[in-house]
Amino acid sequence: MADGPAAAAASAGAAHDYPTIDPTSFDVVICGTGLPESVLAAACAAAGKTVLHVDPSPFYGSLYSSIPLPSLVSFLSPDPSTPSSTAPAAASSGSHTVVDLHRRSVYSDAETSGTVPEPARRFTVDLVGPRVLYCADEAVDLLLRSGGSHHVEFKSVEGGSLLYWEGCLYPVPHSKQTIFIDTTLKLLEKRALYRFFTLVKEHIAATSAPADETGEVDAAATISEGNLDLPFVEFLTQQGLSPKMRAVVLYAIAMADYDQDSPDPGEKLIATREGIQTIALYSSSIGRFANAEGAFIYPMYGHGELPQAFCRCAAVKGALYVLRMPVAALLMDEEKKHFVGARLASGQDILCKQLIIDPSYKIPTLDVPFDDSDSNSLRKVARGICIFNKSLKQGSSNVLVVFPPKFSTLDLALEEQQVAAVRLLQLSSNLAVCPPGMFMAYLSTPCTDGSAGKQCIKKAMDALFSPQDSDGSEGHLETPSESTDDVKPTLIWSCVYVQEIAQGTSGSLLSCPMPDENLDYRNILESTKKLFADIYPDEEFLSRNSAPVHADDDSDSVE
Repeated sequence: MADGPAAAAASAGAAHDYPTIDPTSFDVVICGTGLPESVLAAACAAAGKTVLHVDPSPFYGSLYSSIPLPSLVSFLSPDPSTPSSTAPAAASSGSHTVVDLHRRSVYSDAETSGTVPEPARRFTVDLVGPRVLYCADEAVDLLLRSGGSHHVEFKSVEGGSLLYWEGCLYPVPHSKQTIFIDTTLKLLEKRALYRFFTLVKEHIAATSAPADETGEVDAAATISEGNLDLPFVEFLTQQGLSPKMRAVVLYAIAMADYDQDSPDPGEKLIATREGIQTIALYSSSIGRFANAEGAFIYPMYGHGELPQAFCRCAAVKGALYVLRMPVAALLMDEEKKHFVGARLASGQDILCKQLIIDPSYKIPTLDVPFDDSDSNSLRKVARGICIFNKSLKQGSSNVLVVFPPKFSTLDLALEEQQVAAVRLLQLSSNLAVCPPGMFMAYLSTPCTDGSAGKQCIKKAMDALFSPQDSDGSEGHLETPSESTDDVKPTLIWSCVYVQEIAQGTSGSLLSCPMPDENLDYRNILESTKKLFADIYPDEEFLSRNSAPVHADDDSDSVE
């Protein structure tokens, strides 16, 4: 991977430094090598389509990149004085209208604190964190089907999940064994939680088993349709789960984003059906791979490896790749109002049947959803990155921590009440993202107000870490499963910022989804599959016979 991002396309060099692309016509032209774009490139190439995939940066990944830490601040806050790249004068495009293309700012309000430990370049930062893959996730299946699994390695999040509750970190029980060895649970809590998981397990088994001769499933073993349509929090209350156990299921297993006990939840309540689906994914992920201890895995060197893996798959199938190649303008058929190609920064015009554009591009004529003047109405996610000196869970390298909504209401006092969960993912040097002896963590929370979202991220950091100038006499983080006198890890450096989230577009010009607030890629991949179906409704999306054959193929290992 290249050392860092280019601040702007103009830094790529003079026009004569750009290569000439031959041929000049493709089925699909894709600008930007983010994960959705890369998956689409692999799918289109596997379907036998000609693909040109360009990126203005010298590295793969776009908004899904993993970059060296020294490059982070310039990536989040590009120099506004840097001019946008423009193509030199070119021959007339005939009946084509040239529509200028410009980048827009996706990140805002970046704020750093502390000093980065040396050597700073040993730290690699994900732009999409915190993010994991379930072992049974479709993203893993796509990597196996496409052959991308041979280009990326994974490690287990072996520390499992922890729930922050009333000032303590509690292990998240997810099976009979973990429930009954948990010394922090009361006997009644254990029994209620075990009964609930047994009910869910029977429902999953009954609904996934083949139906009988009448086409029906065993109704006695399933949860009724009425209960499946209930708000999940209401169903959990019916099952006798205590507030703490409801928080475990809702926020640390079913991964609900917003406060499920809110008096005015709107559309943010998850139904029992949705909660059960996520629990089923969680359960099926445990034990899928022999060397993965829990439900989650994480890519070595960061999530930027995933787009690279799919790009390699696309290249094997014939896709043409050109990095350091900005797209300066789009070509539109004036009569049909249909985009038919792109003008590159070199001045060369490339024609195509389908254009797919990185969502960080602003398209003036079709940019209603992305209009900066309406940025306050866009969904946002506040993100945080921090470096500290020891693990949050003794003996674990990688661990997920979940703060349920309202975890810091008392601390926030008169500030806006926290209505969304905050997630933190701790990573260690065994993932090659930081030097030995150091740890990194990513935090995120969805928000509509960036300032309030950043404040929640900072409150979560304050709850887990001591400032660097602490003498160790204050700030103890209680971990009931271990020592109650463990001193908090020392926060050495941190960065908090806001990222906007915009959905993709369809039509003659497709724009892929941005990184969202979720812990996994399910929604992003679902949107990507839909985009592919819109383009090629009769083609299979990354068919199972599209992957090259490898002699050492082993689907039972994550490495």
